[in-house]
Amino acid sequence: MTPLVSRRAVLLGAAGGVLAACSSTPAGRPRRSAATAAEALRSEGGVRLPVVLAVHPATAIGRSATRAELEAVHAGGADSWQGLRVVRGPGAVGAAAAAKDVVAVVTADAVVPGTAVVPVDGVDPLTAPAGYPVTAAVDAVTAPDPVVTSLWTGDLMLGRRVGAGMAASGDWERPFSQTAERLAAAGLTVGNLECTLSKEGRATHGGDSFGADPRALAGPRRAGYDVLTLGNNHLGDYGPDALVRTVAIARGEGFATTGAGADIAAAREPALATAGGLRFAVLAFCAVGESPEAGPATPGVVWQRMPPITGPLSEGDLAALEASVRAARPAADVLVVVPHWGREYSHRPVAEQYTVGHRLIDAGADAVVGMHQHWVQPVEIYRGRPIVHGLGNFVFDMTFSEQVQQAVVVELVHWGRIVKGVRAMPVRIGDGGVPRFLDPAGAEGRTILGTVWG
Repeated sequence: MTPLVSRRAVLLGAAGGVLAACSSTPAGRPRRSAATAAEALRSEGGVRLPVVLAVHPATAIGRSATRAELEAVHAGGADSWQGLRVVRGPGAVGAAAAAKDVVAVVTADAVVPGTAVVPVDGVDPLTAPAGYPVTAAVDAVTAPDPVVTSLWTGDLMLGRRVGAGMAASGDWERPFSQTAERLAAAGLTVGNLECTLSKEGRATHGGDSFGADPRALAGPRRAGYDVLTLGNNHLGDYGPDALVRTVAIARGEGFATTGAGADIAAAREPALATAGGLRFAVLAFCAVGESPEAGPATPGVVWQRMPPITGPLSEGDLAALEASVRAARPAADVLVVVPHWGREYSHRPVAEQYTVGHRLIDAGADAVVGMHQHWVQPVEIYRGRPIVHGLGNFVFDMTFSEQVQQAVVVELVHWGRIVKGVRAMPVRIGDGGVPRFLDPAGAEGRTILGTVWG
């Protein structure tokens, strides 16, 4: 099994920097003081948790509250807030998840993926519960310990015109110049490497063969990536030797990888990493072909045959994926599957994405985070767990439409083993394939998030 990677262990706590760092922190990544949200929230006789305003994710865009507003609703019993109908008690969170004109006033233990919480006095109750201004005693609930965030980005294509731009400028970190600080601040950062790091063989896709200079890994390193998934349709662009060489280079630079390898057993190994004391396992697969399928003695990627490209849904492939999830589950506090699937240039998932995503959750995955389509697709909540159908691109040189230059980075908020929150951060990809984060409340940010949460 892949060795456990401990490049970083970031524990989010109070606003002011209640964060714990691991024993080795890559250059440029801040070290943080050691404390836990659980310690700060424990009180004599029980646990205190934030009192939150929970709303539909689309309703949360651009909203915030003051402590006085929250206390007026919580203690004063107001029946409306910022034009939203206030609900309390059992079923309040479900009402907020289902309707965009509702706000639930609850303690944070009631919050589930599919709802969003409003920051109060600039403090996020999920990622910084110990610094939140209004709390209430809760019986028989374990304090959040640890609180960790993970960030998931779309395709990192470091070749072609992106690679040429880095080479011309001599700046091998250039694609991440506007996002590295935010990405590196998360507990765990994961992206899909949509290119080879070797051009040893024949280009199999002509001008669409994506091969990058290994020096381009300086960018993901600066941005704090822990895991690079490799189960995609471009890892085979220069043949099997280049594929195996790419895996070796990425691992040699300290990244955990999954989804590709010298044989099927290696390709199915999960990428393992620790963050804030949580053990993460990541699995990846390719459902769109092109890269060779890994075999018992042949290099390649993990395949899942399914529409719209590789034929009808293969029950044998899906059973093997389910077995991989079950095998990885005991070693992980958090397990996420990253599919390369779906129809390019579409906001709509194909039906089989729902089937496969649901089966993977049923098998034990905590989340499914997909990509390949080059356009953003919705986030689905299934059995309380998120299925991100399409992140869009992240570092890419496509410019022929607005949609291929729009993306999201998804943040998962973990309270121990529980996925407590799912956030989507809108992104615009600019000149040279360089992404930047957008204001969620701006016109383009709202357009992108409307697709995610529509």
